[in-house]
Amino acid sequence: MLNINRFFVVLVPLIILLSFAFHQSVYAQSGTVKGRVLNHKNNEPVPFTNIIIDGEPTRGVTSDVDGNFTFTGVNPGYIRLVASSVGFNRFITEDFLVTRSHPVFIDILMSEMVVNLDAVEVRPDVIARKPESPVSMQTLTIQEIERSPGSNRDISRVIQTLPGVASTPSFRNDVIVRGGGPSENRFFLDGVEIPYINHFSTQGASGGPVGIINVDFIRDVELYSSAFPANRGNALSSVMELKQIDGKREKIGGRFSIGSSDIALTLDGPITKNSSLILSVRRSYLQLLFSALKLPFLPTYNDYQFKYKIDLNKRNQLTVISLGALDHSKLNTGIQNPDSYQQYLLGYLPVLDQ
Repeated sequence: MLNINRFFVVLVPLIILLSFAFHQSVYAQSGTVKGRVLNHKNNEPVPFTNIIIDGEPTRGVTSDVDGNFTFTGVNPGYIRLVASSVGFNRFITEDFLVTRSHPVFIDILMSEMVVNLDAVEVRPDVIARKPESPVSMQTLTIQEIERSPGSNRDISRVIQTLPGVASTPSFRNDVIVRGGGPSENRFFLDGVEIPYINHFSTQGASGGPVGIINVDFIRDVELYSSAFPANRGNALSSVMELKQIDGKREKIGGRFSIGSSDIALTLDGPITKNSSLILSVRRSYLQLLFSALKLPFLPTYNDYQFKYKIDLNKRNQLTVISLGALDHSKLNTGIQNPDSYQQYLLGYLPVLDQ
């Protein structure tokens, strides 16, 4: 209990100081959204594109000759943008969060329209469905992940609520798609394959009690339960595509959050005029709670995640992403007079660094 008291004595003043530091910037102005409109095929700017806020048809802007656009005075909350241009298909972005503290930067990738001269049929669709996987692909936006009850902002737990996906009865994030094994899923972060997305994962499975991916980085998640893309071979049960947001281009900001099991710090902002960086570090405090409850094991997990993006020119970009985790589990040998059950757990629980 002494360690927990010291922990909160240090933590509470820190939260108060951060609140005062960001008070002026948080409440001084409305939100701002900036971005660019690009051709999905060749990454060239798409000028003079009409962009509106979904649900507010009177709030609109037009991109300039370089494809840049800016929305000011946006009310904080989750919004999405609708873009339309001659010769391109109508595009609706995923939901993203707008705050008063820092501008949001988003790229809109437009696809060229194939027009039949005999007849033209335009159908707006909020839910984008890819022609190669019209049924098997399911998309989760950050708004759905944040609002999912009981998920604790954990992507794997939200995935477990989708049709065709089962979960294990234990407190693990194993994803079982259509009866397949947890090790038969493949995960891609911005197109780069990663082996695991959970802490304390066991060999031969991808699940664990806590997710590695910081939800603050996620723009949307696509889950393919069948009809996998051609460039995602060797998948047996599912393919999960995790897409990250870009760092802000205006000024450096941060976010400090306390979850049910960890503390996280996120830094976001520009490095140079044409580059941005978003960085996050997390550390658990479960070992303090478990020690106070006199549990025989003391798990500790740490992870970091960052994304660096630089515009080389108008058509080319370079992105560097990194993800790492360190899990440590040790025995609570400081228990005085352990009972028989605690002695049993102390006798067979492993000590590991993962």
